[in-house]
Amino acid sequence: MSKPLNIGLIGYGFMGRTHSNAYSQVSHFFDTEYKPVKKAVCGRDKEKAQAFADQWGYESVETDWKQLIARNDIDAIDICTPNNLHSGPAIAAAEAGKTILCEKPLAIDSEEAEKMCEAVEKAGVPNIVWYNYRRIPAVTLAKQLIDEGRLGKIFHYRANFLQDWTINADLPQGGAALWRLDAEAAGSGVTGDLLAHCIDTAIWLNGSITDVSAMTETFVKERMHNLTGKMEAVKIDDACAFLCHFGNGSLGLFESTRYARGHKALYTFEINGEKASIRWDLHDLNRLEYFDHSDDSVVRGWRTVHITDGDMPYMDHWWVPGLCIGYEHTFIHQVADFLKSLETGEAAGPTFRDALETQQVCDAVLHSAKERCWTDVAG
Repeated sequence: MSKPLNIGLIGYGFMGRTHSNAYSQVSHFFDTEYKPVKKAVCGRDKEKAQAFADQWGYESVETDWKQLIARNDIDAIDICTPNNLHSGPAIAAAEAGKTILCEKPLAIDSEEAEKMCEAVEKAGVPNIVWYNYRRIPAVTLAKQLIDEGRLGKIFHYRANFLQDWTINADLPQGGAALWRLDAEAAGSGVTGDLLAHCIDTAIWLNGSITDVSAMTETFVKERMHNLTGKMEAVKIDDACAFLCHFGNGSLGLFESTRYARGHKALYTFEINGEKASIRWDLHDLNRLEYFDHSDDSVVRGWRTVHITDGDMPYMDHWWVPGLCIGYEHTFIHQVADFLKSLETGEAAGPTFRDALETQQVCDAVLHSAKERCWTDVAG
């Protein structure tokens, strides 16, 4: 007999759609004891929330997240709001004994994130943060290869996440669509939005980051604010690059920008070890490139591994070998892993505490860039 997990979703934007799709699809492909039930969606605009509920099959609508959390028929709260609205619902949900799924980054800063960690740990409620790129099968396979020791000692980790959508100086900031350009809502720019993904993946694959040296730039200094109608200072970072040391002795190089003309979402990483190297590109997400120095010299070179066979991570749940999956499947994988964790009692990462570590790196990056100095990562 399956157990229902009644979901209360806060927010109905882009992430609300990806999560709702995952709740709709997971039980078709994964055999889990718990089955998501789309019980309620919460948004300030009742008409828009109702339209979303009708489209995605939610049973009811709320306009106040406090009322949603107070409902006895809600088991899990999924927070898909702008970053400044993560903390309040998460802490309240924990105090109410609800299971919590929270969009990334965990919070505005480490101080706020620590309070969220303390709340879920005090309450003992299951929790997870939606760093979905961990669950791209090629990335999960990279983790497997590293853990098996195939790369040997790691020397270098480099990653970038490039976009170009804010180059237009006439683009306003703030409001429902452009909150990512408003520091009050987002906390930071590309550091918390894009580099946070790179950092989470890097920590998962290569271990903790100990210190950083960073630079940031805001190319457009003022933009009209959608909520005030006035020209206001832009306080988020349009671009960020940093160097770092990992605890295992390897060096890291990270770059992110929204000013790389021609790139919509170029996320790549490469890891160089003493025995082998791997690299991956979101634009070709079903492939992992692999170089093994132990190959005979006459055939030694980079090979491309197509991640579609059933013995590769997650792929036994999908199609026949050779057929690909996409971005949306990462969220289905995360829901499947989280549901399994509820069954086994073993936490599925990244937990709030895991995501706090990424938040601490982001804070160190921003501090380093502001003070123009090497900065240790708190922890």
